[in-house]
Amino acid sequence: MNKLVLLINQWLANITRKLHNNFYLYLSTLLTLFVLLDASLFHVGENMRDKAFDLMVKNRVIVPRPDPDIVIVDINEASLSAMAGEYGRWPWPRQVLGEFLENIEAQQPKAVVFDILFSDPDVYNPDSDAYFNDVIAGTDNTFFPMLRLAPESDHLSKITPDQIPGVNYVKPDDGTSPSSKQPIAIVLPHFEAALNTKHLGTHNIYPDKDGIVREYRLWHDEHGWILPSLPLAVANFAPIEPASPTQNILINWRGKPFTYQFVTFSDVYADMASKVKKRPANEFKDKIVIIGSTAPSLFDLKATAMAKAHPGVEILATAIDNVRHNDDLKVWRGKIPYILVSLTLIWLTALAFFRNMDRDKLTTVFSSSQITLLALSYTAINLTNTYLDFTGPITWAVMYFSIAKIYALANDRAMQRILASDVESGKSGANILLMPIVIESQMSFTDSMLKKLSHKIEQQLQQPATVEFVKGTQSGIWGLFSDMVLISWAYTNTNQIEAGAGVDTEPNKAQQDKAQQDAIQLAANLSRLLQNSGMPDDASVRYVMHTGTLNTEKPMASQWRGLFAQAIIKLDILEREPS
Repeated sequence: MNKLVLLINQWLANITRKLHNNFYLYLSTLLTLFVLLDASLFHVGENMRDKAFDLMVKNRVIVPRPDPDIVIVDINEASLSAMAGEYGRWPWPRQVLGEFLENIEAQQPKAVVFDILFSDPDVYNPDSDAYFNDVIAGTDNTFFPMLRLAPESDHLSKITPDQIPGVNYVKPDDGTSPSSKQPIAIVLPHFEAALNTKHLGTHNIYPDKDGIVREYRLWHDEHGWILPSLPLAVANFAPIEPASPTQNILINWRGKPFTYQFVTFSDVYADMASKVKKRPANEFKDKIVIIGSTAPSLFDLKATAMAKAHPGVEILATAIDNVRHNDDLKVWRGKIPYILVSLTLIWLTALAFFRNMDRDKLTTVFSSSQITLLALSYTAINLTNTYLDFTGPITWAVMYFSIAKIYALANDRAMQRILASDVESGKSGANILLMPIVIESQMSFTDSMLKKLSHKIEQQLQQPATVEFVKGTQSGIWGLFSDMVLISWAYTNTNQIEAGAGVDTEPNKAQQDKAQQDAIQLAANLSRLLQNSGMPDDASVRYVMHTGTLNTEKPMASQWRGLFAQAIIKLDILEREPS
């Protein structure tokens, strides 16, 4: 086990010597390649938005108001219970819906939208179906859904897109016509009058991979044939703001479920049949009336960013609202912004690590920058219809920061162990050059000043060394010291016989000269480093250079304490000697 720890220490020491701060540039270059590769091929980070988006949109302070012209006639559990005695449980005879539609139309609504799929005839009530068909035929503002089935079932269908009323073929730029009419698996309304209206649209709701509904597909492209969705068909029939919507819109939610105006189907139906009317005669005039269900037993509840159980009919209403007002959420995404923001965050962080920015300050600045981006995104989604999707770039930046921080900690640990590793891995131990630097002033030094000075010293050094500082204001015996920076270099012995075995050892002359030259160069630049670190003008320094030998036969801790004590005593003696 000790050998394994020794090998790891040696490996870390070697990596630290070779890479040092260049590691941060190599890491940023590697992540740059990953970002470019992801933006070109995978689009993982570019489309990463889900959790942050859910949190922001659910906790907005400024929420857009629902369109007051949209009214949902709710076939809820209360309606199912109230009408069960006369019509049984769902589905009711179509005559009920025919009578309802007939009475609603008398109030001149802007549109009546059924969020109910009439896929099959009622074989037990053909007259009821015929009555409903006749009522539909007498309207010009009713809309009906069709259901697009999975494309895997297309080969089982006999319906081609050109057979669906209201579906158009979009010719490509070269003006060619469709070469074939491939069948599509789709469920159309059973009623002929509904087909003749040409007011058809899909009402498919597609959740994201995590099962949450965030987008609405406004049309399906079937080999050039465009199948509109129900929201798109209704919005084009009764527009407010002209729009050219994209195929998938990010839903701009109006709030939690039951935000729109809801009325209970059974209440409205009972009032229609009553001689004494209690409801306004023009309740639905110029309204978009959506007939659907929120009853849990009818299984039209979806998980959304706003709620775990969001009524499908209200999702439909929100999509209609978004398209009519052209205020769906526009996502600031795209390849170029994604790349630019990601690389800016990565390289700024890399530069801070490379220049040995104070770690505590770097952590604070980095955290603040990420919070600022999230705050900017949250502000935008409150004040505008734009969602600034910084999730991907922030993820890359956090990834870089985490790896760099781990390396920095490992680097510090490795630098602390370099000296011990040099001793333990060699047969003849190692020589140490210690340089304690005492800093004095009438003013006290802050931790940030000493940290900044330590980092500038690290940048000044050309050879691997450890740099630590000791505060004179610490409690206990350390309070007897002035503020101090301690630098230590290590270089191996050339003699291959074990130190402490009665044979003198000699330092590696080349390494010794480099370490001493490093210390001399540092001493010459100390005044400039003090000024650049923000030290007081009266700050002065005293230093000494002391060499010693460590070997493998004595405890490392005691040898380090002895070297440190000798260096401090030497510094004290030099101070007392007359110049």
